[in-house]
Parts: sequence; structure tokens; C-alpha cells
Amino acid sequence: MNTNFIKPLMLSAALALTAGALTPIPAFADDTMMSAGAMASESTVMVGGAAMYPSKNIIENAVNSKDHTTLVAAVKAADLVDALSGKGPFTVFAPVNAAFTALPAGTVETLLKPENKDQLTKILTAHVVAGDISAQDLMTKGKDKNGYAMKTLSGDVLVAFNRGGYVYIVDENGGSAKVTISDVNQSNGVIHVVNKVLLPK
Repeated sequence: MNTNFIKPLMLSAALALTAGALTPIPAFADDTMMSAGAMASESTVMVGGAAMYPSKNIIENAVNSKDHTTLVAAVKAADLVDALSGKGPFTVFAPVNAAFTALPAGTVETLLKPENKDQLTKILTAHVVAGDISAQDLMTKGKDKNGYAMKTLSGDVLVAFNRGGYVYIVDENGGSAKVTISDVNQSNGVIHVVNKVLLPK
């Protein structure tokens, strides 16, 4: 399959340590599935304009974030909804819409085509690690000079680095994504929002 359309991003990606905030967050629930009292008792934070409830799973929360509509569309196109709704736990590094927009023109449209489903699946699962990895884990283990290596469901490796108190996730091409919202707790894992798309080799 032709992957030339993502090569410009791979070649230009670098570990850019830019300013920003690492903000802890919880997760989201469906009003029809929970009582008002139960929802009120949960600790929630806004992500993409929606409250995130820890009692809901990764998919149930993600579909409510206006900042993750592209990611959700990609997950649906790759038939990963059931997998990410499963027991887990999973740690997901979730790129915002702007991260997909920053890819070379036409990349997202090309990846969403049925004939490119395998490649889309590879990219998406390169953002998912088995287990529940907290921001504290990323911050502490990322202080090592070699970073904190994590094997993804795609079989690729992501490395977390703590640089000046901020966490950066680096893919196998040297591309770097900054964690902008951390510890979005889910019933089946945790989401850390990132500002770049991570690409497998």
C-alpha cells in the first residue's frame, strides 16, 4: 500500500519541547444510563466541551468530545469501536482534531477509505497501550534519560519523556506529541489527550 502521503510528516516530525500545561482530568457518562445523583457524585472535567465521567468507557466518552470527532470517525472506519469498548484496561493517547488537520493535505481522507483500513488500524492502535498508565507513571518513569518505553497494540513502541515537568510521547519516527490533558479516567482505562498524531514506522 502506498504510504507516501504520510512520509512528509514522518520526515519533518521532531521532538519539539513547546510550552503548555499538563492538566489532570476525569471522564463522561450518558444521562439516560445514570441517575442525576450518581452523575453528581462523580469527579468530572471538560474535554472538548463535554463532561467526562469515569463510569463510562473510552468510546462512550470520546464520542462526546468536540475535539475528537476526527479520531472517533477514524475508530469507526477501522472497526475498533467494540475493541475500545472492551474490558481493557487501555491507555489511549488521543490526538485532537487539530492534530489530524496538521497532517499533509488529503491524508485523513485517504486513510478513511475502505481500501486503507489496515493502515488506519495500524496508526490508531499505535496510540493504544495495554494497561492503565497514569500521568504520574509517565512523569516519573519519563525522567530517565532514555525515557519510558511502552509497546502499543500495533506492536510499535512509544517513549514518554518528562521534560521540564511536561510529558512528551515520541513515536518510532521521532515525531513528538505533547500531553495536554492527562488522566482522563475511564471505566476501561485512561485517556491522555495529545496535540499530534503518532505514526508507526
